[in-house]
Amino acid sequence: MAQETTSGGRPRRRTVLAAGVFGTAAGALGAGTARAARPAHPAPARAARAFPPDPLADRRLLSRMTPEEKVGQLFVMRFHGDSATAPSAADAQANREDIGVATAAGMIARYHLGGVIYFGWAGNIRSPRQVAALSNEVQRAGLGLRVPVPLLVSIDQEHGAVQRIGPPATQLPGAMSLGAASLGAGGTSAGARAAAALAGRELAALGVRQDWAPDADVNVNPANPVIGVRSFGADPEAVARLVVAQVRGYQEDGGISAAVKHFPGHGDTATDSHVGFPTISHSRAQWDTLDAPPFRAAIAAGTDVVMTGHLAFPALDPTGDPATLSHPVVTGVLRGELGYDGVVTTDSLRMEGVRTKYGDDRVPVLALRAGVDLLLDPPDLGLAHRSVLAALRSGELTEERIDASVLRVLALKRRRGLLAEPYVDEAAVARSVGTPAHRALADRLAERGTTLVVNDGTLPLRADGGHLLVLGVDPASASGSDGPATRVLARALQEEGFRVTRRATGPAPEAATRDAAVAAARRAHTVVVATYGLDTDPAQRTLLASLVATGVPVVAVALRNPYDAAHLPDGVRALLAAYGWSDVEVRAAARVLTGRARPHGRLPVPVTRADAPERTLYPVGRGLSYA
Repeated sequence: MAQETTSGGRPRRRTVLAAGVFGTAAGALGAGTARAARPAHPAPARAARAFPPDPLADRRLLSRMTPEEKVGQLFVMRFHGDSATAPSAADAQANREDIGVATAAGMIARYHLGGVIYFGWAGNIRSPRQVAALSNEVQRAGLGLRVPVPLLVSIDQEHGAVQRIGPPATQLPGAMSLGAASLGAGGTSAGARAAAALAGRELAALGVRQDWAPDADVNVNPANPVIGVRSFGADPEAVARLVVAQVRGYQEDGGISAAVKHFPGHGDTATDSHVGFPTISHSRAQWDTLDAPPFRAAIAAGTDVVMTGHLAFPALDPTGDPATLSHPVVTGVLRGELGYDGVVTTDSLRMEGVRTKYGDDRVPVLALRAGVDLLLDPPDLGLAHRSVLAALRSGELTEERIDASVLRVLALKRRRGLLAEPYVDEAAVARSVGTPAHRALADRLAERGTTLVVNDGTLPLRADGGHLLVLGVDPASASGSDGPATRVLARALQEEGFRVTRRATGPAPEAATRDAAVAAARRAHTVVVATYGLDTDPAQRTLLASLVATGVPVVAVALRNPYDAAHLPDGVRALLAAYGWSDVEVRAAARVLTGRARPHGRLPVPVTRADAPERTLYPVGRGLSYA
């Protein structure tokens, strides 16, 4: 428990409904804060270099491949270790157990893989320069084969709640924070595009040419356990604008591929497809007006990739098959009705949502039959590869069908420069990743999204007003972040001149933990509580009520869903929605709490009453500010 005493202060401001609509993107992103001048945001991103298509060259490359090599191009696979050729002994053993060979290079050689995906948990990510070196090793492995083809190196780096690469790479706020910032800036999508452009440039410098982002789901279910703040919001047209902005930011400015997900829409479910099999009960008309607009817009904007969702959508396919394996959904709706001819990828094939009805040997075959091109992260690569080859030899899958997918994959690789420039400059990484200008932009974006939902005048806090107690939930920290969240928040408040004591009370705090927190609160001037999932955690609500009963002012910071606002006990003085718990989002929340930055974000989702979900408590567009 860290404790530090400093001094300082600033005048209190009264709370007003946010009215600031910024006339330019520069105003929305680069305005100064209340107390100190900040670095200007970077100039607009230059367009990424364009690499022209060459279908004849792609066909010549395809013609040299054996069936085994063609099938391999359709897989994107994980591996363990921070080196493709010399992993640690532990990582080599993990690879033998998981993929049947000791190294990623060996896996690429055995299966002629089309791509790889990096994960922090797999030990792929140690530092920016190491990731760049790893990417070069991966490319050398692919280009050293009989038919040399560079690999599509990818990562699931949505930012916010889903982040694989942490500092010193730039952390950015997540989608819902960007949605809140957009509403607070009069609907401009400049911030979303700037975030994607920055992310794309940094990933490209690391040799990562594909990001599994942005999320195009329209989150209309407050109980959604898997999307939530990964969505830009609940308004289909607003989500569509922001998805288009990010597709253009990634592809046109950053030079890497975007992958919009999770088609045909994962925003209205209470089941997590990682652990279950969701069903979306929307009618066809509801799908047309609610789920489809962001995907239509992304296709019109030229998205390189569309990712399918592991969910049933009976209005589009009454068989009950997951969309990933559904010919009516993939070929009928996505390719036929929406006219999409780019790369279609599955979500991870290790997820339970796609494994419920069929075995792991059938899933990849059925996905290809449905019209999918890329098979992402199967649980057993050898089994999946053999199953697709067997289906090809038996005639269940035709050579023409496989060739069509391989050609789409090769065209994507050519478009993103992999066939012309497969390697990156490892020595140049420090000049491109985590620069002061990038971090300054990330700070501004996070501040602009932070939303003041409730305030009786307690905020902004005054540093001369006494001692702060910071406590609450600490979700698992993002890869490489400072975390946990309450420690980051406490340190940031100390840097703003406050005397702070921190207590981590965690989820579902027990009676002894609550009693100790209440005793500490009685010695504080104000209590700042980090909340996370109040709807499903009655013990957190009990803790809040106990703290309110002390008479000490209690301020809540919702670390994830703004829906926590519906579950606050009476007497909580203020609620700030941070939309995430990465360092950049938590530190922005601290600056808003203290008035160093003014809150400009507005709710991109409605918050309905906990006791009457049909009634709106706080509508879309709700946002308070300081006068």
